[in-house]
Amino acid sequence: MSEYDDATRLETGDDPTQRHGTFHEEWMIGNAVNGGLVMTTALRALGEHLASDPTETTEHVDPVVLSAYFMTASQPGPFTVTTEVMRCGRKLSTGQMTIHQTGDDGRPVERMRAIGSFGNLTDLDVQRQASPPEMPPPEQCVSAEQAPPDFLANAKFLERLDLRLDPSTAGWALGKPSMRGVMRGWLRLRDGREPDTTMLMMALDALPPVAFELGLFGWTPTLEFTGHVRRRPEPGWLQVTLGSDTLGGGMMEEDAMIWDSAGNLVAQSRQLCGVRLPKAGG
Repeated sequence: MSEYDDATRLETGDDPTQRHGTFHEEWMIGNAVNGGLVMTTALRALGEHLASDPTETTEHVDPVVLSAYFMTASQPGPFTVTTEVMRCGRKLSTGQMTIHQTGDDGRPVERMRAIGSFGNLTDLDVQRQASPPEMPPPEQCVSAEQAPPDFLANAKFLERLDLRLDPSTAGWALGKPSMRGVMRGWLRLRDGREPDTTMLMMALDALPPVAFELGLFGWTPTLEFTGHVRRRPEPGWLQVTLGSDTLGGGMMEEDAMIWDSAGNLVAQSRQLCGVRLPKAGG
């Protein structure tokens, strides 16, 4: 079993709407479990619920859209995913997911709430799609292992990935951010597991924050995330781009796009992040 499959593994209990798992410290970024892993775990729970629901007469196996709100930072330890099937249709089936953990006071703490839809992303006709950007091949890019040690010490999640950043967007790692608000890179799981449609949701939130290329190195927690999966990815490297054009009021948007090894656009997202700006004169 791959590290990713083990990290998103769920157990059922007496309640068919609930599944249980454990978040591991190895998937943390900063002081929280990576939000992408949290989302893919929730999607796995909804997919399992749909597969066992008698009203799901058309099997839907691919997550197509997810809208997630992050209430509090997920922490290493046990968690519970509660799922509710909202509608089963011919093309899409939709449900709600919530993730809770037990707080220090013994009460449940909601970590994330999301609505997602599943479909079947096979035999798709594509009339128009964005083309992947020109980038050096992975072997000519900057490995995440070359990031500053103090950053890597708080980014154990990156040890689960083989991430290679386009040198033109990796200046932040050398203390020379480009200030263009763009980051690009190649991505795959380090243990060799090939990507699938559920894993793409994690990949959309896997690169370092694009805020780093704006010279903002503080924590940028995701407040809301909307992701779309467009097709099943081919095996091999994923090509990921991030960009941000708007920063203000302590928030910024981050847009992501992913192409597979065949150049197909397979996923895209927009998320709203919190940003802590340095104090004037600080």
